[in-house]
Amino acid sequence: MVLLQSDIPGIPVRRGKVRDVYDFGDRLLFVATDRISAFDYILPNGIPRKGEVLTRISRFWFSLLGVDHHLLGDEITSLPLPAGTDVESLRARSMVVMKTQVVPIECVARGYLSGSGWKEYQKSSTVCGISLPTGLVESSRLPAPIFTPATKAESGHDENISYEQTCRIIGAELSETLRSLTLKIYGKGCEHAASRGIIIADTKFEFGLRDGKVILIDEVMTPDSSRFWPANDWQPGRGQASFDKQFVRDWLERSGWDKNSPPPTLPDDVVHRTSERYIEAFEILTGERF
Repeated sequence: MVLLQSDIPGIPVRRGKVRDVYDFGDRLLFVATDRISAFDYILPNGIPRKGEVLTRISRFWFSLLGVDHHLLGDEITSLPLPAGTDVESLRARSMVVMKTQVVPIECVARGYLSGSGWKEYQKSSTVCGISLPTGLVESSRLPAPIFTPATKAESGHDENISYEQTCRIIGAELSETLRSLTLKIYGKGCEHAASRGIIIADTKFEFGLRDGKVILIDEVMTPDSSRFWPANDWQPGRGQASFDKQFVRDWLERSGWDKNSPPPTLPDDVVHRTSERYIEAFEILTGERF
């Protein structure tokens, strides 16, 4: 079964690219569907069990990282669900979370040169305005991880911004807190992933404010929000094999799609292999069978 859209009768819902968020007054229910997005479009067909992988990886990190976060639990029957709710279709892919005031900044940590960072570096030897040494190549490890914020977009493309712009948007004190937390969490995640043979090349976090405290929210270091590379295959100077949706992006690049019109349907073999990669990422990171 592929779940492209969840349904809880009569409960307000906000649909993002992947998650459906239900409002229960004092709490929210996050449901990770099997939708997959690429190049700012939601693709017509989903990836089987992808939402379960995202949810279980996020739960794993919330438990491991030792930072304040919004996860209250995974037992959705603790919520006042209306009659007619298909609980079993939601259970494995859901998180009950506390409400926060969401900080309108994507907090990106980069330890390697890839994606939009690599494209910018080729032009100016910078990433989000941060000067880097000359002579780096695609997938190079950076001298130290960097914080590269972006504006949040519910639909469309997040836009990289400088740290100075971040300070103007949310203030210098909160910006420094987010930068410090982002690099701390990324460092701890990278340490664990490295012990399991995975490089987290980059990732993005979201934070919220609850009673004046900054807490980690949304998903955490999943294949949707991160670049996961097999450490034993890493080689600077080229793109890397990955456990994330790069496999889908690569197929779309080869498909002839113009990225300005509705995207094509993914072939069955691409769907199947992407599902396998997501599950493999979960099993390697957590040491658990999916």
